[in-house]
Amino acid sequence: MANSRILTIDLNFQNKTQAIASYLIRHNDGAVLIETGPGSTLSALETALSAEGLSPRHITHVLLTHIHLDHAGAAGWFAKQGAEIYVHPNGAPHLVNPEKLIASAARIYGDKMDQLWGEILPVAENQLKVPNDAEEIVISTLRFVPVNTPGHAEHHYAYLFEDVCFSGDVGGVRIPGFQYLRAPMPPPELNFERWRESLARLRSLKFSRIAPTHFGIFDDAAWQIDEMEKTLTEAEKWLAGVMAENPSIEELREEFTAWMQEQGKVKNLSDEVIRAYSLANPVAMSADGLMRYWKKFRSA
Repeated sequence: MANSRILTIDLNFQNKTQAIASYLIRHNDGAVLIETGPGSTLSALETALSAEGLSPRHITHVLLTHIHLDHAGAAGWFAKQGAEIYVHPNGAPHLVNPEKLIASAARIYGDKMDQLWGEILPVAENQLKVPNDAEEIVISTLRFVPVNTPGHAEHHYAYLFEDVCFSGDVGGVRIPGFQYLRAPMPPPELNFERWRESLARLRSLKFSRIAPTHFGIFDDAAWQIDEMEKTLTEAEKWLAGVMAENPSIEELREEFTAWMQEQGKVKNLSDEVIRAYSLANPVAMSADGLMRYWKKFRSA
């Protein structure tokens, strides 16, 4: 296969395999990384690079799908090692000045911030590249195309490379070995309509393989995109039913957690696999995203 040169690196987030991936592709003058993961997983990433005979300084370019800390937390650190960092225009200011990003994460994670995400360094402006939608990125002999794909976040790109789509979070969360997807739906920018438009756009691009950051490369891209759309439709329908009762945010979190657990049972997911899904996509966070979406777009 043309793209057997993509190496999936397991960042072993919170000592759990198959929760967060970083993807490595070599070129003539070094290597490209798609996603850095958070600062807390840098040692796992360095170990994986070292096994390939590489050091962090061999990473010449980093492509971020979006700026959430599980995808991009270590971007500033890689910029310091000399890498150019590619990001969506809406995400760029938050990499240069990550204070707001850190403050909003600290409100959610409190004293777990450091354990979960590690150090978050700014990206120097001269290390930052902000490609336009569909503007080809040429790195040595490699070619990537960023695709604007809002819905999960307004600062989200998927990247096409040969027959693979690096889908970040817009294609959902999927653990290898299971025909089961979850939609990561955090606040503040969850938008079902825009997410569906993003899926329709991806569907029109006709790649055969899909590589979500959570987790791995799959050969059934068309199935995953269709399944993601179904997953969003189910979530939206569930939300409409539950919000009729006007629950508090605590009640919504409880009900959503119970609904996710029920789905896990139906799919025969083990506790171990459920933990991987939950680390990649915290359930309470999606409940918060759903509540915010409802208040912003549906109850207005």
